[in-house]
Amino acid sequence: MRRILTKLGRGVLTVWLIVTFTFVALNLSGDSIDALVGDQASPEVIAHYREKFGLDRPLWQQYLSYLAGIAQGDFGLSLSDQRPAVELIAGALPHTLRLGLTAFVVGLLLGVSLGIVAALNRNKAVDRLVMSFAVLGFSLPNFFLGILLILLFALHWRLLPSSGDATAWHLILPAVTLGTHFAGTFARFTRSTMLDVLNKQYVVAARAKGVPRPRRVLWHALPNASIPLITIVGLKLGDLVAGSIIVETVFAVPGVGRLLVNAVTSRDFALVQAILIMVSITMVGANLAVDAVYVLIDPRMRARAAER
Repeated sequence: MRRILTKLGRGVLTVWLIVTFTFVALNLSGDSIDALVGDQASPEVIAHYREKFGLDRPLWQQYLSYLAGIAQGDFGLSLSDQRPAVELIAGALPHTLRLGLTAFVVGLLLGVSLGIVAALNRNKAVDRLVMSFAVLGFSLPNFFLGILLILLFALHWRLLPSSGDATAWHLILPAVTLGTHFAGTFARFTRSTMLDVLNKQYVVAARAKGVPRPRRVLWHALPNASIPLITIVGLKLGDLVAGSIIVETVFAVPGVGRLLVNAVTSRDFALVQAILIMVSITMVGANLAVDAVYVLIDPRMRARAAER
């Protein structure tokens, strides 16, 4: 219980620091009203909008008012759309979740499978081929891979649509682009953890007893190899929104990532702050979930918790 409260307190502190840093950085970047009304607006119009959005008050009053609004679930009005920032995010979030979760599942299944194959064929041609794919998928920029897939499958071969997410066909190219990065990361970590587990005494003893290889891998090695793998899985799961920004922009997916890019361009402070807070809460929540899963699947952590 004490460990959970400590982690929760650190998470709240992290979110507060992100909120504060975002608020200060955005306010130092310039006046959002200038971007809203343009250079030709009269001083009366500028003063009206500054008063409407509370930007005529001292900065510390704006900060305290903003924190009070967040505590009540009010993230302010979008400057460019004149609607609550939460409403705009709620409209874009399903598109991001559809793309992110599809890419995550594809990357997880493909990456774990390839990592197991590479570990079972260590230093062989299959291992080198899988690791080459993993390094390429991990290091290749999403915008480059996305544009390459558009040129090949949408423009040259005309097999798949290049933008939007109206149908399942529209999700294939962006999901492959984002899922390739996930698959490369998961393949590297799975191979590393599986190599460590395959040399353990209980796996060697199972092999000596004549346990079939598939059973040794799936029932003895993989569950223990998944314990350190959960860390990177949790981090990538919390990174779905932030990681989809470039992909959504390249493939014109109307999700949170594209919404953030448009908000930054138009200096829509309320919307930018709301999205960044959502991303930070997602990352903190993913880390807390990883700690909870550790306690559930690792008997050693349960024993240490019971001792405390």
